[in-house]
Amino acid sequence: MEPCGKLSSAMQILMILLLALFSRAEELACKIRGRPEIPEFYQDGDIIIGGIFSFRSSLVGTTYNYRIMPEPPKCKNFNFREFQFSQTMIFAIEEINRNKEILPDVTLGYKIYNPCGSLNILRVVMSLINGHKEVLSDFSCVKPSTVQAIIGHSASTPTMGIARTVGLFGIPVISHFATCACLSNRNEFPTFFRTIPSDYYQSRALAKLVKSDNDYGNSGMATFAQVAQQEGVCIEYSEAFLKSGPKEKISQIIDIIRKSTSKVIVAFLSLIEMEALVEELLLQNLTGLQWAGSESWITERSLVAGDGYKILNGAIGFAVGKATITGLKDFLLAIHPSNNSGSSFLKDFWEAVFSCSLTSEKGVDILNPCTGNENLKDINNEFTDVSDLRFSNNVYKAVYTVAHALHNLLICKNVQYHSVLHYLKLVNFTTRNGEMVFFDERGDPAARYELINVRANVRNITEYVTVGYYDSAFPEEKQFVMNNISIVWATGQNEIPKSVCSESCDPGTRKAVKKGKPSCCFDCIPCAEGEFSNKTDSLNCNKCPVDYWSNERRDTCFLKKIEFLMFNEIMGSLLVAISLFGACIVTATAAIFYHYKDTPVVKANNSELSFLLLFSLALCFLCSLTFIGQPSDISCMLRHTAFGITFVLCISCILGKTIVVLMAFRATLPGNNVMKWFGPNQQRLTVFSFTSIQILICIMWLIISPPFPDKNTKYYNDKVILECDLGSSIAFYIVLGYIGLLSAICFVLAFLARKLPDNFNEAQFITFSMLIFCSVWITFIPAYISSPGKYIVAVEVFAILVSSFGLLFCIFAPKCYIIILKPEKNTKKHLMAKTNVKTH
Repeated sequence: MEPCGKLSSAMQILMILLLALFSRAEELACKIRGRPEIPEFYQDGDIIIGGIFSFRSSLVGTTYNYRIMPEPPKCKNFNFREFQFSQTMIFAIEEINRNKEILPDVTLGYKIYNPCGSLNILRVVMSLINGHKEVLSDFSCVKPSTVQAIIGHSASTPTMGIARTVGLFGIPVISHFATCACLSNRNEFPTFFRTIPSDYYQSRALAKLVKSDNDYGNSGMATFAQVAQQEGVCIEYSEAFLKSGPKEKISQIIDIIRKSTSKVIVAFLSLIEMEALVEELLLQNLTGLQWAGSESWITERSLVAGDGYKILNGAIGFAVGKATITGLKDFLLAIHPSNNSGSSFLKDFWEAVFSCSLTSEKGVDILNPCTGNENLKDINNEFTDVSDLRFSNNVYKAVYTVAHALHNLLICKNVQYHSVLHYLKLVNFTTRNGEMVFFDERGDPAARYELINVRANVRNITEYVTVGYYDSAFPEEKQFVMNNISIVWATGQNEIPKSVCSESCDPGTRKAVKKGKPSCCFDCIPCAEGEFSNKTDSLNCNKCPVDYWSNERRDTCFLKKIEFLMFNEIMGSLLVAISLFGACIVTATAAIFYHYKDTPVVKANNSELSFLLLFSLALCFLCSLTFIGQPSDISCMLRHTAFGITFVLCISCILGKTIVVLMAFRATLPGNNVMKWFGPNQQRLTVFSFTSIQILICIMWLIISPPFPDKNTKYYNDKVILECDLGSSIAFYIVLGYIGLLSAICFVLAFLARKLPDNFNEAQFITFSMLIFCSVWITFIPAYISSPGKYIVAVEVFAILVSSFGLLFCIFAPKCYIIILKPEKNTKKHLMAKTNVKTH
């Protein structure tokens, strides 16, 4: 016997087999797990079309304890526009069912759901695929889906989730309002279509016109920013938010708007987010801004109701074309809860519109009970208003698009329902309003928009005036067409509002972008000296050509002044006069010496050297003329070489005279015959040798690196100094150094001979002349370096003239004085007398 309470092994096996058998039998029925989603509006038919419209905008907050199955989520708030969309869908289906030319002998049915949350949307999508009955099939779950197409949703983000889900089953989704350009991606959304243009075109249209944290706003704003940059439109800031997000986010955006310099704001927002933004703008009394809007809100009358008009007065934006749907108004006005008692929303809608209660139980009524005589004809709200059918027309077209695709499918006797997707791609028909309906390869329709201006009429009633059109089918230059209607802007004026972060930079300045600011916020920086900009809003300043300089306004360049020591200016004329005067004095002195060539004063100390010295002094005075006038190749080579050679010739003659004085004194000593070694021939040879060395140096200078005319633009900004470049500075310093060496030797020898006991000692005058000569050229060096432009040349000419006059007057003035004024001293006896001998 086995213990009580325990089953035998055979009994256990038998129970397992029975359990498996019962489980298998139960699997024959296909049931939905959990609670089925019931459609808000349902009508059976041969072919079912699904619809997803959010009649309510938000959920009632619920706390879950995870112990019992939660109740279905409850929605709150009304969206009459979405309700009108759903009824337009029903109207179109009933109209098609009455039409014998399209889908004859086939009845269309519908399932319209009313989700108000993301989780709810996903549940209704699965219900559209599987069905909403608890038991789907008594035999198998393998069956065609209950809907052949889905109309909706109005927002882009939910539509993306719907399209991704049903796309796996090949079910097409046709949206009437989802405009995100991302939905045109055929790889990600192969079964998606829409009867409203993509934001790809609207963004471009808005960017041409003005030259939110969801997929609709982000995608649209990204495209707008890209195109705006191409069109030269600057975006100061770009912010995104959700109505369900933190309240502080909207406040931050309002602060950004208030502090910004832009007066035109493009709002790529859904209606819900735009309502929240307008509400906050009203609270903070931020008006006077020019709004440019997308089709999601620009024609929404609820936004301008009440004080909303203060914010959106003068707003402009693009909207899809409005249309007239014959019979729709009567259909909407005929709606009554008694005709569709299964719709909980319709009951709530009726009670909210007429402020009455359909509930008759005692203690439940809060409002007055409904009489049954209520009529929507007496109501004027967003649901009953058919004067501006834009998006409802898109729903109407979407239903007819599915009907035409199904019609073509059935004509081809193709019973594979999923092939409706193939025929949707080929749809091409014309509506009663003359509008052509077709899809491109991305499932998008042709992009046609009306440019709407929000303004008040003479009766102070808000109007939506069409002031232009945009059609992407036309060439780019003809896509945007304006009517002959003036736009009323936010300021209430007809003048186009100006919205700039920084005013344009005038010619003569350049733009410098402010750190941390967009490219349209900049400072205007004046161009630097020598630079210019001759265009408005120049990014850079251009450098003037070498021979040009910028004017005071820095908007053009003028030819620089040419500077050189000219003959016709005062300083040049004065130097020329002094030079010629000195040459004349030399000539006069030579004439005097020639006339008195036989007198002792002239004969003394080698008259031949005196005449050669006078000749060299005349050349010194005349060589200064080569420094005056515009430099040329010849004048530049002649200037310093002529100066160097003539002065060496002059110093060589003076040096020869000095040596003669010394040798003559030595010759007076007994037994000294030194004068035979320094006679006239030796004196000539000395002068020739010293001068030849300088000539050789100058020839080498001219061969290796000669001086040349040059334009000096470094010293002055607005002047070009024409000067002679030395070519080889080393050669120039050698020339000066050689002159200085001879001058130093001559000065030393003359200084040693200054106290020789002759009554007329020429060495004294030579000492004074060399002292003046060396002093002039020593002071010349710093003056030459510090003198600008033409004054460098003037200083050099002045040094030549002063040193020449010094040599002329110190050496020849005393002799001329004796020859002309003291002829009694012009005797050999007087000249040879000692300084302590008195003459009578």
